[in-house]
Amino acid sequence: MRVRVRYILLDRITTLDPPELARGLKCISLADDIFVDHFPGYPVMPGALILEGLAQLAGVLLEATMRQRDRHDLYALITMIDRAKFRHPVRPGDRLELEARGLRTTENGGQVQVWARCDGQLAAEAKLSFAFAVVTNPAVLARQREILNVWLTGSAAGTGGP
Repeated sequence: MRVRVRYILLDRITTLDPPELARGLKCISLADDIFVDHFPGYPVMPGALILEGLAQLAGVLLEATMRQRDRHDLYALITMIDRAKFRHPVRPGDRLELEARGLRTTENGGQVQVWARCDGQLAAEAKLSFAFAVVTNPAVLARQREILNVWLTGSAAGTGGP
């Protein structure tokens, strides 16, 4: 079985301090295929994909929080985006600084406040809600570990991380 994640919208996790805080980076490149259609002649990062990058970071924060509580079987699934606001366009060449602050985490799920900034200017913000699911598929778990290792260390090798 082949497992594919279509959009990995987080390049690096720079801070992971569960349950309170996670920070990460996403460098926006004109080579990204999303700019073929969004928008020709005026490339702008779609707001939905900015939120997906924030959700990926927030999911790691929530999962790391549960790992601290000896729940290694729970994985975060986004269930709701609330109060999303887009304040500044994000364009190729920009570096998004992503931040997630944990608001609440239980065995059922959690809520996280997120922000995306570009050159110190707020580009997007939202409150995200997640549910936890038990994932047992070995291919999915291996791919998730590989992506997490790249985010945390820059290398797919090893099994470190939260």
